[in-house]
Amino acid sequence: MAVLLWIVIALWLISGIGLVIMVMLHSGKGTGVSEMLASTINQTMGTAIVEKNLDRITVILAIIFIVTILVMMIIYPH
Repeated sequence: MAVLLWIVIALWLISGIGLVIMVMLHSGKGTGVSEMLASTINQTMGTAIVEKNLDRITVILAIIFIVTILVMMIIYPH
């Protein structure tokens, strides 16, 4: 049981840090890291592709984060 808890905690920590990084990569009003990364690609299509991929990764990390919290509540209910 302790090994499973440590694996879940590691997943929770990695997904939490990744979630913070992905949220910070999103652009606010046309300025952001995603705009800088997409500047080497076509301006109209590149930005949309980068933003769409950032959205997908952010949603996946958020789901992993929430699921690991729920699993920790079941494993360690104190």
